[in-house]
Amino acid sequence: MTKILAILIAGLVCEAIGVVFLSKGLKQIGEVKQVNAGEIWRAVKAGVTNANILLGVALEAAFFVALLVLLSRSDVSFIWPLTAMGFVLTTLTAKFILQEDIPPLRWLGVLLIMLGAGIITYTEKVKERARMESSPAPALPAPPR
Repeated sequence: MTKILAILIAGLVCEAIGVVFLSKGLKQIGEVKQVNAGEIWRAVKAGVTNANILLGVALEAAFFVALLVLLSRSDVSFIWPLTAMGFVLTTLTAKFILQEDIPPLRWLGVLLIMLGAGIITYTEKVKERARMESSPAPALPAPPR
């Protein structure tokens, strides 16, 4: 389980930092003021040449690869809820890198997410312990005759 959690944490760090870079890049290229071909083309051209957007997309892709690895190795009911920890890391990253003001009620929400992730991790440890206790002891080899 330690390896799974290490991959999860690495992936979530990539996701959190990736979202911050995407946000910075999108603010740099400006919002789409009208939904028409010319304005969308302008935003796409600006986006594919913006280093922050490109780095953000690369980091999000790394998170997706980590998620694929995790889902192939563990239960969805364990992995998917733990990806909510990405909200925690993203909030912290936004606070310290983007200097966003995070109101107390939002911090309460972050705390609740952390509590939920802790409960999910605990249930996986209980499940592993129960599996180990219920598995029969390895048979000893028969003595030579």
